[in-house]
Amino acid sequence: MISGIVTAVLLLAFVGGWIWAWSPKHKHDFDQAARLPLEDDQESSR
Repeated sequence: MISGIVTAVLLLAFVGGWIWAWSPKHKHDFDQAARLPLEDDQESSR
């Protein structure tokens, strides 16, 4: 019984995190974070 409840709670947390990550309002932040390694490479090559 308890293991079923824990499984359901973890499933809901996973789905909630997935929805949050794929939310269009976070796209700009994630795109900016994805470019960080490339910006560091450009600064160190100067």
